[in-house]
Amino acid sequence: MKISIVTAAYNSGATLRDTMESVLRQTYKDIEYIVVDGGSGDNTMDIVREYEPLFEGRMRYVSEPDRGIYDAMNKGIGMATGDVVGMLNSDDFYTSADVLAGVAQVMSGTGTDAVYGDVHYVNDGDLGKCVRYYSSRLFSRGWMRFGFMPAHPSFYCRKWVYERYGTFDLSYRVAADFENLLRLIFVHRISICYMPVDFVTMRTGGASSSGWRSHRQIMRDHLRALKQNGVFSNMLFLTLRYPYKLCEVALTKIDNRLSKANSHA
Repeated sequence: MKISIVTAAYNSGATLRDTMESVLRQTYKDIEYIVVDGGSGDNTMDIVREYEPLFEGRMRYVSEPDRGIYDAMNKGIGMATGDVVGMLNSDDFYTSADVLAGVAQVMSGTGTDAVYGDVHYVNDGDLGKCVRYYSSRLFSRGWMRFGFMPAHPSFYCRKWVYERYGTFDLSYRVAADFENLLRLIFVHRISICYMPVDFVTMRTGGASSSGWRSHRQIMRDHLRALKQNGVFSNMLFLTLRYPYKLCEVALTKIDNRLSKANSHA
């Protein structure tokens, strides 16, 4: 089973090495690595060309202007020749070396259409300290009415699903990932399987987590996505996920304090 990993990049010189190193460390080798660059003005493409030989023919890339991260992801899916496709953003990296091996094992063994798991967030100044653990363990289809979705960076899907049901709708500014997963999981009811694995370490400050204005746009996008796909919801339903997020942050802080106390015991 070949797995295609798509990295959308734009002026990512400060973080891309971590991303690519984490792909190279994966123990599962039947992969294809695709970098879609939006025409960066920094050293992003210098890094891409530097690392290309290390992938020994398993890497392809393109660099040209695009319409944003979701356009780049769509290009990557179109370029993919693997049986399964997953996304790894250019400021994120795999948490462990056996993530893709686990994906291949579960998807080969179960025949499921897609798998997903957990991710965690870190601040750029301390990549070893978790500031929020985003678990998809409790996710179910019905939760999408409330704006919940599996952690998208942990979502690995068979390519035929995208070919049949479509990729990212570029009319959504910051929540095209939610609309896509809503369409695939809730509307078309693809088969899904949760893996209790921390897939990806994510730096804070991404496109969908950068302040109150971004959250307002996410709310608007979610409401439009739900309406567009014929899924009943409302503003009250969507606000219920924010206390849940706050609990995630609080529990992470408690866990960090307990870990620190135990380390000094």
